[in-house]
Amino acid sequence: MNTSVMVRVGLMAAVMAVVAQIAIPIQPVPFTFQVLGVILSGFLLGPKYGALSQVVYLLVGAVGVPVFANFSGGFDSLVGPTGGYLLSYPLAAALAGLAAGAAASSSRGRALSLCALWGGAGLVVIYALGATWLSFATQLPAGVALAQGVLPFVPFDLIKVGLAAVIATAAAPAISTSRA
Repeated sequence: MNTSVMVRVGLMAAVMAVVAQIAIPIQPVPFTFQVLGVILSGFLLGPKYGALSQVVYLLVGAVGVPVFANFSGGFDSLVGPTGGYLLSYPLAAALAGLAAGAAASSSRGRALSLCALWGGAGLVVIYALGATWLSFATQLPAGVALAQGVLPFVPFDLIKVGLAAVIATAAAPAISTSRA
């Protein structure tokens, strides 16, 4: 891994720390902009390095740096009610990253479609792992976990995926130029 890639991975981990703090503290799952950061990291860095940026973010938070929502950190955050969402981020970023290579060699319209498809797949992973863990950690019935931990967020998260797709396709020419 070269220095440029390490910097990009670190920057996306830092972006995650920032977007996590744009939060509305509702229970049991806060509203944040983390989905935007996760999906964007995949789009901009590809599957391998997008996932790595999320692993770095999780490790920084796990050791106690307050990078998670509402300036929280520590291992307890990873096993608490929202831990499933957090732990899903590397896989979600990897899935979103599958759009990166295909989108780079496509028209803008096709690139946006690919980003929406793979970003949506990443969002499904976040919801599936997050709601499953929320149900387990809080002893909520699965339907209640879905009602509280997924359904209120769907419209906003779809907007975040769309925003990430627009940002990534707009940035694609600059990124491919800087790699040359």
